[in-house]
Amino acid sequence: MLSLRLVHLLDAHRERLADSLFELVLRSPECADFHKVPRDHLEVRCHAIYRDLSAWLVDGAEGDIAQRYVALGFERAAQHVALSHFIRAIHASKRVLYDFLEMEGLSDTSIELQASLQLLRLLDQFFDNAIYYASIGYEQYAARLARVTHAA
Repeated sequence: MLSLRLVHLLDAHRERLADSLFELVLRSPECADFHKVPRDHLEVRCHAIYRDLSAWLVDGAEGDIAQRYVALGFERAAQHVALSHFIRAIHASKRVLYDFLEMEGLSDTSIELQASLQLLRLLDQFFDNAIYYASIGYEQYAARLARVTHAA
């Protein structure tokens, strides 16, 4: 029930969350490599992460997340975005969301508090999976680069 409430909140406030994330990533020295990514593409991805989260909360399809974030990791590696900067950007997206949830005050009762804790575990799982699968994309890019370099 609480996860559906979060999905509705995400859908209603996705623009604001994405805009906050976009600005945070652009301002953060720990995400400086994202200046190598075209601004419009970065903005689209800031919106997509909350859309992905919302969809994952509804259907729990890890396969879609795996495919999307492996490809994204590969793309960021090809753009020479350091993995540490990518991971920091994922952490920033989580921080923006958690700050938003804190302001919304999702838990009024002890039952809702328990549900909120379960929801936080789910959110952590999503962001941890995003990092894991993106790391695989980075590894795939490095392996491809090594094969091309070795063949030359």
